Amino acid sequence: MKSNYLFILITCLLLSCKNSGQSKSSNTSSNEIENLFFSTVDFTKAKISSEAYSKNFDLHNDNFLSIAFTLDKPLIKSLQELAPSLSEEELLSKGNFQFSYLIDGKLIYVENLNTGAGPKTRKTEMLKQVVPLVAPERIGFWGWYMWQRFMKVNGGLDAFTEGNHTLSIAIKPYLKDGTLKVGPLLAKGNIAVKVPKIYIDENLVPVQKIQPNSGWEIAKDNFDNNKIEALNRKIAEGRFEDINSIVVIKDGKLLIEEYFNDATRDSLHNPRSVGKSFASTILGIAIKDEFIKDENTLLKDFYDLKSYKNYSAKKDSVTLKSLLTMSSGFLGNDWDNDSPGTEDKMQSTDNWVKFTLDLPMHKDKIIGKDYNYFTAGSNLLGDIIHKSVPNGLVSYGDKKLFAPLGITEYKWFHTPQNVAYTGGGIELRAIDFAKYGQLYKNKGLWNGKQILTKEWVEKSLAKQVSQDYGGIKGMHYGYLFWNRVYTVNDKDYEVSFCTGNGGNKIFIFKDIPFVIVITASAYNKPGSHANVDKMMIDYILPAIIEKQ
Repeated sequence: MKSNYLFILITCLLLSCKNSGQSKSSNTSSNEIENLFFSTVDFTKAKISSEAYSKNFDLHNDNFLSIAFTLDKPLIKSLQELAPSLSEEELLSKGNFQFSYLIDGKLIYVENLNTGAGPKTRKTEMLKQVVPLVAPERIGFWGWYMWQRFMKVNGGLDAFTEGNHTLSIAIKPYLKDGTLKVGPLLAKGNIAVKVPKIYIDENLVPVQKIQPNSGWEIAKDNFDNNKIEALNRKIAEGRFEDINSIVVIKDGKLLIEEYFNDATRDSLHNPRSVGKSFASTILGIAIKDEFIKDENTLLKDFYDLKSYKNYSAKKDSVTLKSLLTMSSGFLGNDWDNDSPGTEDKMQSTDNWVKFTLDLPMHKDKIIGKDYNYFTAGSNLLGDIIHKSVPNGLVSYGDKKLFAPLGITEYKWFHTPQNVAYTGGGIELRAIDFAKYGQLYKNKGLWNGKQILTKEWVEKSLAKQVSQDYGGIKGMHYGYLFWNRVYTVNDKDYEVSFCTGNGGNKIFIFKDIPFVIVITASAYNKPGSHANVDKMMIDYILPAIIEKQ
């Protein structure tokens, strides 16, 4: 959907600034003079001056927080001291401020601020610096995103336990020119932070009993109730935002089924880009049924590419496989707002297929190898399926996929040409998303019927293209499926999964007998994916693995 790019951008911002520059050297001694000050006034209405400085911050009840500090000299001068031989332009492209966050004297997070953050004048001229950190709504300022990274992704929220704490922020210059160089302290300050007790409805904590008529056989296996109840408490407290459902399948049987925030078994969930994987599934069925030859079929076999803008011979080499693996070479990247081929730009037109085929090719990208997150390409696959199968994509998908799985309640979103939107536009019940995941766990087999070939499932979940996504361990991309590794108690678990804006997931584990569905509606909220990772690593996987 149109908000997918914003979510992806936020996610990339959250992950990209997580830096190996974290070190104990970022701690500051207690006898240093404090020259960084905090304010809880509304910075959207008032300038931050010494009269507005605050000594206390209520984490749950104060809507605003900002910091102010005054440098002895512009940042560029401190960067020059780290690398005297570099030009001003080189220094600005390689360095910025380093922020260290400490809670009760313990280093929690260090961020080497992205070199593109802040205007040039902030680094070359300004001495007095004011950085907004907290606001009731998202603001377009790097300080807000940095605070979100600190709190939601890098441990701040969990370190601020109920009670009273001291938050310290220390600022230094850094330069990354081959190696990381960190200069002397520029500013440091403390503020007392109060974390009030969160009161919840205790009825939300116990593990929810699975109700009859789920369509699944109920598993009799044990799991760690205490872990799941601890997770339920965190969800009730809002630590994990906008979680709507958790479904765990073990050995093809329903082990856990829980709903939150007014969701029920009958709720249809909008998992955004999880829907991309369904394009891969239905394409695999169409190949099995011989309506499409195979994934190596060329794009030019479906469209007269020369009749579209920006034709080049390179475009003739685009295959369905390269669209499945997001390595088609089109000049489209949803993670780059300046890219001409983002989902938002596509959805602002009245013909999404034409928009995509009109795009130029990237001159340096290698088709089938170089990854770019390209929603428009996923939508193109839906159009190809639609024009290749009997009665169109929706009818064919219902007959060949949903009906055999016993799925009757679902909803497609559609393109302006009334074709099912395979860029991320399908809603199902959580227990039906679990059926979809179990189909892949079963190597394409369901109730004795081979819906997908085993070979297609294996290729779909395989590590087709390497994918550097925030340094996450083992990250690869298959046929519109992701692949990564979770580490729990020092043991690695490989998993293929569908993922979508807001924290939506379908996990299909390789070597353990689990399919896990999490639906959420934390759309475009920083940390939504990090929240799911923490839920999996700290709660769900330990609860079900240790009881095997």
